[in-house]
Formats: sequence, structure tokens, C-alpha cells
Amino acid sequence: MKLLKSLLLLIVFVSFFNVNAQEEKRFKIHTVAFYNLENLFDTINDPLKYDEASPIMELKANRSEIYRKKIKNMARVISNIGNDMANNSPAVIGVCEIENRKVLEDLVNDPLLLSKDYGIIHFEGPDRRSIDVALLYQKELFQPVESSSHELLIYDDLTRKRVFTRDQLLVSGKLDGDLIHIIVNHWPSRSGGEARSRSKRVGAAKLNKRIIDSLQSIDPYAKILTMGDLNDDPTNDSVKEVLKAKKDKKKVPLKGIYNPFEKMFTEKGYGTTAYRDAWSLFDQIMVTKPLIESDYSSYRFWKAGIYNKAYLSNKRGRWEGYPFRSFADGGFTDGFSDHFPVYIYLIKQASE
Repeated sequence: MKLLKSLLLLIVFVSFFNVNAQEEKRFKIHTVAFYNLENLFDTINDPLKYDEASPIMELKANRSEIYRKKIKNMARVISNIGNDMANNSPAVIGVCEIENRKVLEDLVNDPLLLSKDYGIIHFEGPDRRSIDVALLYQKELFQPVESSSHELLIYDDLTRKRVFTRDQLLVSGKLDGDLIHIIVNHWPSRSGGEARSRSKRVGAAKLNKRIIDSLQSIDPYAKILTMGDLNDDPTNDSVKEVLKAKKDKKKVPLKGIYNPFEKMFTEKGYGTTAYRDAWSLFDQIMVTKPLIESDYSSYRFWKAGIYNKAYLSNKRGRWEGYPFRSFADGGFTDGFSDHFPVYIYLIKQASE
């Protein structure tokens, strides 16, 4: 009874109309999202990690109070993503720039998210600054079947020493009975310049492609979503040449990938993060062809968006309109993140 009542509250039926037949159809809708949480670190110095370089550890006072505010701000955003249409926070959300499982436990237990009963999938990764990726999911809506962490082996072009960076997280599970595979990414940064660091992101894309290929070798019709902060735009080689992501649904072949964020970037100039008066759309969610088919008897991609509500932006000054980040000039701003979240809606025709 509790599950039925909860589903009635959480699942919204969206009506679409057939213009010719004037036939109304009803669809279940769920939000899948990704959010860079901008240095969500705890206040404890781990001697085995380089976490002392995190902004919160560099603060001279009030760390615990600021940590609580940071958690609450992140919870506020996550609770709101997708609410306009789905009347619910994301069924599944990938996150990055988190230190450990403890910060995720604090996040999902915030009063704004507690009733959603989010589960956590997280592996400790080798990143030098100890930042990881993770997946949060509403337990009533998504049931994980299998999860794994995939190591990215890349090397500095000059020193040939290994660069320790984020692993890629693969989670397979059932969304309302539909098997989907989700890859959560946080590709290497542009430190040292875009050109010098390009090969590292190409390497990350190649790993991502191998994971996708391995899933498709088992099932060519696998429903796969790959999401993350790629530190590359939809038009960069890592996305266009390695993943071969398409911006036109009609041009996506079997085993191909559709990127709904490319048109937002190239035709509308939208972005998720800004630097030196230029917008980048580093945060993306891409889907394989089975998710863009027109048969809605199972979950399919409907549309994508950038969650950039006014409260997430700077209101004035030089950075007006930029994402309202949490940490700047050595202090806490009471902001949110230097990235806007992204999301997609998945819909499925409801039984009569």
C-alpha cells in the first residue's frame, strides 16, 4: 500500500495529443540528471589523501557550519531538478567532485532529500585530490543489478608519469522494470591548456567507448546513458570523433550515440559553466539509439535540459549570469556550484 501510494505521488502522467486522431496518451515520466557538486569535501583531514587542498580545508574558521550549509545547498538543487515536469526529484542522478561516501550520506539524509530514500553507489578512486564520481538513486524507482569502477590509465605528455584521475562508474539496473546502463564520468581537466590536455580527455573517451562497446557486444539494443562533466564541449574530438555522438536523431546508427546537448551548444549558445566571458557545455548526458526509438512501450528519451534557475546564478557584478559557485577568493559564498546541472526526461506509455 505504501509503495502504491508513493508511486501515485511520484509518477506524473504527461498527456500528449495526436493531432489527427485527437487521441490522448498518458506517459510515466522520470528525470535522470547529472551535477558537479563543486568540491563537496568533509572537514576531516585524511592523512592518506591530498584533501587538504580542498577549499573547505583551506578555510581558517567555521568549517563545520560551512559544510552544513554546503550540504543543504546541494540538497536544495537536487530536490528541485525535474520537479517542474515530473513532480519529483531525479529518479537517478550522477554526481562528481565528491570526496567520499560520508559526504553523500550526509547529502541524502538532508531533510530536503530524506523522504526520497536515495541509495548510493560509490567506489573510492585514485584521483590525486581524492575527488570521485557516484550515483544516487531513489530505491523505489531504480533497482541496481550490477556496478563496477573502471580505471583510466593516462600519462603526462612531458614526464610520461601516470596521471591519477577519476575512474568511470558503470551501474546497470532496472528503472520501473526497464534495464538501463548508466556510466558516470568526470574526465581530466584542461589544466595546462586545452591543447596540451586534450589527449587525456581523448583517452577518457576511449575508455568510455570500450565500456559502451562491451555492453553492446552482449546486447546491441542495450539502453545506455553516459553522463558527466567531460571538460570538453559536445563538438570536441573526444565526443565527436571517439564517441561519434550525433546531434541529429535521424543520423544515429544501431549502436550509435545521440547527444541532445550539441544543438543547445552550437545553435543556442547554452552552457553549463563559464570562464573568461565564454560559455562551455562540459556537462552532458548522451544516450544510445534504443532510447530514441518511437515505441514508448518501454522507457525512451523525451527531452533534455540545463537546470539554470535564477537562484543558481550570480545576480550582479563581473560574474553576473555565471553559475553561483560555492567557494571563491578563499572563502565560502553560500553559493552552489560552478556548474549548472543537466537532466533528461525518460517517458513510457502508461497502461490503460
